[in-house]
Amino acid sequence: MSIYDIKVTDNKGNEVSMETYKGKVLLIVNTATGCGFTPQYEGLEKMYEKFSDRGFEILDFPCNQFAFQAKGSDEEIHEFCTLKYNTTFPRFKKIKVNGSDADELFKFLKEQKKGRIKWNFTKFLVDSEGNVVDRFEPTTKPEDIEASVEKLL
Repeated sequence: MSIYDIKVTDNKGNEVSMETYKGKVLLIVNTATGCGFTPQYEGLEKMYEKFSDRGFEILDFPCNQFAFQAKGSDEEIHEFCTLKYNTTFPRFKKIKVNGSDADELFKFLKEQKKGRIKWNFTKFLVDSEGNVVDRFEPTTKPEDIEASVEKLL
């Protein structure tokens, strides 16, 4: 199985094949709007603006599994992120990242880079061929990932 075999749901309820992102470098992040790491949205947006024209995408997956820090509907979360942090990268439906009902994409990511997701803003770096090449814990700031992204572009 490849990451490109997985389907996800965007924040408007549309099914999206991960194959849509084939040939692009991806940073896949589980996020929350009420978390101490939420200000990382600012750094993520800066990185997106810097690299998106070179084949880079950030995929934002809100998750309410950690201390219920992603409250609200998918629309409310999207509105918060775009108004407060001016985010322009793709946002998806709120998901679970751990447990038996974890989203298929995050099950796949955790198989590739072992370990339970401990908190919001865990980041997975995927190369343009669909290989999960790195995993960054929530404490890793977006600006500390830029060199790794640039190497893959």
